[in-house]
Amino acid sequence: MERGILVVISGFSGAGKGTIMKELIRRYDYFLSVSATTRRPRTGEEDGKDYYFHTREEFQQMIDNGELIEWAEYVGNYYGTPKKYVEEQLANGRDVLLEIEMQGGMLVKEQFPDALLIFISPPSAKALKERLTGRGTESPEEIEKRLLRAVEEVKYMKEYDYIIVNDVLEDAIDKVNDLIRYDHYKACNSARMIEKMEREIGGFSKSEE
Repeated sequence: MERGILVVISGFSGAGKGTIMKELIRRYDYFLSVSATTRRPRTGEEDGKDYYFHTREEFQQMIDNGELIEWAEYVGNYYGTPKKYVEEQLANGRDVLLEIEMQGGMLVKEQFPDALLIFISPPSAKALKERLTGRGTESPEEIEKRLLRAVEEVKYMKEYDYIIVNDVLEDAIDKVNDLIRYDHYKACNSARMIEKMEREIGGFSKSEE
């Protein structure tokens, strides 16, 4: 069994990455890493399912204990990826999806150079603002913070392996799934298969002796 692929999915708030993630998990055998955060739960969100909700003191303790692969502050709240479950799933051959902010994505890239980084973008800045306003989950002040944050986030786009424009949702879901499937064919993700071939082909020369 080959090791699973670590997939980082990032994007502007309002780009639709959360919806894409949910559909990928529903349709395919991916493991969704649940992030830890210090923000308050939104209506309908459950602790341990949508996020692990922590106080700032608890989150700091996790940082100090080295329990996070990455962590970052976003619009006044901390977000991070617990290390234990991610490592277990990768070792068992499952592909792990991380929905994280760009700062965290760069930290993952440093620790896991073979990780697949995908950036989800709306078709335009106008569409981004319309989506943030239309979902009705943030105040005007919070929306303004997210738009200002996007000004900084756009600088990270060139650091990602692929950019997927979420204009038609079904197309975006299919494209992300295809990228993950194709990534399995990279030589760096086929180490065990390569080792097997080396052993077997090496046996040809021994059999001739």
